[in-house]
Amino acid sequence: MARLTKKKKEAQSKVDKNKIYSLEEASALLKEITYTKFDASVDLAIRLGVDPRKANQMVRGVVSLPHGTGKDMKVLALVTPDKEAEAKEAGADYVGLDEYLQKIKDGWTDVDVIVTMPSIMGKLGPLGRVLGPRGLMPNPKTGTVTMDVAKAVAEVKAGKIDFKVDKTGIVHAPIGKASFSTDKIVGNAQELLSTIIKLKPTTAKGTYVKSIYMSSTMSPSIAIDTKIG
Repeated sequence: MARLTKKKKEAQSKVDKNKIYSLEEASALLKEITYTKFDASVDLAIRLGVDPRKANQMVRGVVSLPHGTGKDMKVLALVTPDKEAEAKEAGADYVGLDEYLQKIKDGWTDVDVIVTMPSIMGKLGPLGRVLGPRGLMPNPKTGTVTMDVAKAVAEVKAGKIDFKVDKTGIVHAPIGKASFSTDKIVGNAQELLSTIIKLKPTTAKGTYVKSIYMSSTMSPSIAIDTKIG
């Protein structure tokens, strides 16, 4: 078993494992127990009372975090020549089509989000094995397959994220950075949680939000009161 460092011990000692914290308390405490030399990501893990194996209980959606993610999202716009200028103006890091399709085919995936047009999805199908496991396949449900390429790129750059429940019934999502003020972490968390609550499947029985945990990169996790909003 790995030996705990002094800082990890100190961080763990500050978290009461028997306490359920409010969002405000958890956000403030998280800033105290984050010791990384880099600006750590802040994440939420929400356990839902759904069966993801059933299509009618799949929880998936998008949310625009009011204070952004704190991360400079690398966006690839796979578009026809007539859409290239607007994609670049909106802030896309990479813009083009065939040359990038070939790069992806060769194994290049150094981007966070891919935005494309409906007419191009047919060309992306064969690349599913590369893009799918990395969560990079564009999807109309998340707004990344659209004719309004500029809007899609701008939203991603501003802090729009997509999320979905995994096979164990948990939604993992980034909600900012440890350098954010407590208010910004709380605001982003509230936006994500309220969006997930709105997406509750009508077929889900019993308790919908079973647990919520907040953590930063390498920090202990903090249990949060599920009675939110």
